[in-house]
Amino acid sequence: MSPDALAELSMTEAADAFARGDVTAASLLDATLHRLERHGGKVNAVVRLDRDEARVAAAAADQARKAGARPGKLAGVPMMHKDMYYRAGKVSTCGSRIRRDFVPAVTATVLQRLDAAGAIDCGTLNMAEFAQNPTGHNAHFGDAMNPWNAAHCTGGSSSGSGAIVGARIVTAALGSDTGGSIRLPAAMCGVTGLKPTQTRVPRTGVMPLSFSADNVGPLCRTARDAARFLDVTAGACPGDPTSSKEPVAASEAGLDGDIRGLRVAVCQSWFFDDIDASVLKGFEAAMAVLKGLGAAVEVVKPGSLFAVATYTGIVSRVEGATIHQQWMRERAGDYAAHLSARIYGGNAIPATAYLEALSRRGPLLRRFCDEALGRFDIVATPTLRDRVPTRAETDIDADPDNWDRFMDLSRNTRPFNYLGLPTVSIPAGFDDGGLPLGLQLAARPFAEARLLKVADAFQRETDWHRRTPF
Repeated sequence: MSPDALAELSMTEAADAFARGDVTAASLLDATLHRLERHGGKVNAVVRLDRDEARVAAAAADQARKAGARPGKLAGVPMMHKDMYYRAGKVSTCGSRIRRDFVPAVTATVLQRLDAAGAIDCGTLNMAEFAQNPTGHNAHFGDAMNPWNAAHCTGGSSSGSGAIVGARIVTAALGSDTGGSIRLPAAMCGVTGLKPTQTRVPRTGVMPLSFSADNVGPLCRTARDAARFLDVTAGACPGDPTSSKEPVAASEAGLDGDIRGLRVAVCQSWFFDDIDASVLKGFEAAMAVLKGLGAAVEVVKPGSLFAVATYTGIVSRVEGATIHQQWMRERAGDYAAHLSARIYGGNAIPATAYLEALSRRGPLLRRFCDEALGRFDIVATPTLRDRVPTRAETDIDADPDNWDRFMDLSRNTRPFNYLGLPTVSIPAGFDDGGLPLGLQLAARPFAEARLLKVADAFQRETDWHRRTPF
């Protein structure tokens, strides 16, 4: 197969082809490096390329297979990851000036699990500074650029992950999601992004942003990719006492395309307030696909989600300010202007407001599950209410008047971080300007298998996830 043909394989297709002996790990890596050389400059996604280490790992994978070893679930597949997943002995910048030379002594649990499954780690990816913006702007490493149109946002904070998977350079990349930072770049770059249930995947060795809202998850091509990725990485870890001990269901095994009788709730009105007509048209077309597959789709009107979205911001800003307290005292000038302003603001939130936000989390989750999921299996919303904006019109360092547009990007994603629910964004078409649209699906806690079953059925019926920008 040609390098471009190999690059078109999804993560699971590549891993299965390697396991069958149809392709080598070396050829998959060569295809990645070929695509990176041709298209990498268009997206500015890579911070560090570990070319030599990747070649050694690919050669070892090929040798092991020749010797008859049973390959892991991700054996031979090249990946790159957001530059906040620590690997011992390697610089992890976290998208910042402050950590430009930071070398951790530990390797993130999630990277260890990917290594054990045979994935080939090729390096690290651009991101919003300290994972704290929804657009992908970065004053220190330059903005990652949308593969569909470089003038537009990639989404953040997992900007490089969305851009490089969207550009078909790698098949999968780790992102992180505190207010939408996996789902936003997935939607804007035309890929699949999964935020698992809070605590489903361990956070050991991962740069923290908000103890109560951080999530580890993948950006990849397909729902099947996300399911296998989750099967490999989920489960409790002794190093992360917050990680859930809930048994891990085999998500990929249940992907059979049959969603007849499943019930889908379309929540109005929060997720549809001031929605762009092009976005609404794409969402309605997606609901028609689910209906055609036998799902029951019904509009519901849960109580106001304003409190949920507000509490999300309170929790993440207070916890983020706490994490950055010492640096803000000693190195405030090393932050981008918009980030230092956001962190300072976290210090002004009263402890009573923060504790109220934490104490209300359980009751609000129960209410939402009763009202939106009591009779339903899945909640469906647009990932974004508006079209993918340009980088210029969301640059708040250049123009503070862009603040509302900047913050509006995550209005549909933030509630699911506070509620801790598993949520996925999948490609669902293009607006009339040729930029991707995202369909967001959410489910009850730890119901990732059902969530991905619906996403996979949608992708069996559509080809939006197969479209390529170049």
